[in-house]
Amino acid sequence: MRNKRKRRKKYKTVSFKLSDRQMKSLVNYCSAIKTTPTKLIKKSIRNYTESFAEEVPEKYHITPNQLDLFNKDQETLSMFD
Repeated sequence: MRNKRKRRKKYKTVSFKLSDRQMKSLVNYCSAIKTTPTKLIKKSIRNYTESFAEEVPEKYHITPNQLDLFNKDQETLSMFD
């Protein structure tokens, strides 16, 4: 029986900047809960990175303005007519 060779996962890099104070706060919090900043961030965004790979449910899509207040094509009413 032949063992199937596992496919290698492709990884992408994401980077962002934090201020000195934000980084110090992150490191202090991570040391208090005995984890690393990377593990904390990955755990925090896990729902978004695993749930929407195929399709985003309709409830998460942004809906257009319901009242069309900013639609320039419609005629505007004037108080002085």
